[in-house]
Amino acid sequence: MGKTFKMAWRNMWRNWRRTVIALVAIVLGLILLLFFDGFILGSDQAIFGNAVRLYGGNLQVHAPGFREKATRFPLLPLENADAIVTAATAQPQVVAAAKRISTGGIVSNREGTFSVLITAIEPTIESKTSMHAENISAGRYLQEGEGDAILIGQGLADLLDAGVGDRINVVGRSLHEEMRQRTMTIVGIYDLGMAEAEKGSVFITVPEAQSLYNLRDTVTEVAISLEEVGQEQAVVTALQGALSGSEIDSWDTLRPELREMMTTKLAFTSAFGFILILIASIGIFNIQMMAVFERTREMGVLAALGMKGRQITGIFLMEGTLIGVVGATVGCLVGVALLGYFGQVGIDISFMSGFGEVTALMGDRIYPSIPLDVVISRAITVVIIVMLASLYPALQASRKEPAEALHHV
Repeated sequence: MGKTFKMAWRNMWRNWRRTVIALVAIVLGLILLLFFDGFILGSDQAIFGNAVRLYGGNLQVHAPGFREKATRFPLLPLENADAIVTAATAQPQVVAAAKRISTGGIVSNREGTFSVLITAIEPTIESKTSMHAENISAGRYLQEGEGDAILIGQGLADLLDAGVGDRINVVGRSLHEEMRQRTMTIVGIYDLGMAEAEKGSVFITVPEAQSLYNLRDTVTEVAISLEEVGQEQAVVTALQGALSGSEIDSWDTLRPELREMMTTKLAFTSAFGFILILIASIGIFNIQMMAVFERTREMGVLAALGMKGRQITGIFLMEGTLIGVVGATVGCLVGVALLGYFGQVGIDISFMSGFGEVTALMGDRIYPSIPLDVVISRAITVVIIVMLASLYPALQASRKEPAEALHHV
């Protein structure tokens, strides 16, 4: 094995130009694969991370019985909301935990009446993670404890033909199923670039909702925001013991349409990634096959000197493996360095704004990222491809008679 390694390493650099060409192909192919993986993962975090922020956090804690009536947004008072917030914020993955009241209602003015989801929030806490707070297009975000104030979307403002300072009627269902009405002033308008989401959600403060819905000092849910999508199960497991009397749901149970969208996107990107790997593999395979076939005469010389076919195959297979390992190592280092840089500064995709809800959720910049296990798996894949590319022509050439191999052109 030691002699085979030494011969393979020496042969690898004897024709350094050919080796460099093979290495460049491997490095560029691997960088492309890693960058694709990093971009897709970054876009996933942007799309689904923002979707989760849009729809009320990664996790939501409700009173028992909410899950069965979730589509009707029932007003079920949540006991010990403060204790739930304390337990949630003690988890290292939790960015924020905020008390909320959510239920269906309608808003109206002279232009018409429209169904909406009315969400009461704690502005000081929610402003840290809220997409709505980040996208105020007119006026301001809600302020802690203020009454007679409402935040609406640009889509709803267009339907109502209303602006900041205008007053609209808000009707909600109280704790005892009574309809309660209040006239409120628009203090801010948010613009997400998603008309349907803007038409369907309005925000008021928790004290205002408690008064409107006759909830006194209670709330109906605690919304929990995590550092990134994918950490939900670990936090649910940690909270279940402390919150045994409450229902804890993640976004994929309360919003199954997001899970369906993620599954569809994963299938598409997996298929595209496979095509990308196939293209890169063909290029690497072709270069390695040409490099080995060009050396058929060299194999004939080795055979004439008494070296057996399996030994010749072993040398060329080792040489291909070494080229693959060196190329994979360099490609991983360069690829991870590039992803680290763009993971900090981001990739500007503002030119895609206005192309639909998905691009709106992605925001103006994508921050690529890639876990270590994906880097390792891609490197191993490339090494295997190079080994296979070296194995086939080496087997074919080593089976030729020495005289035939020596006359190979």
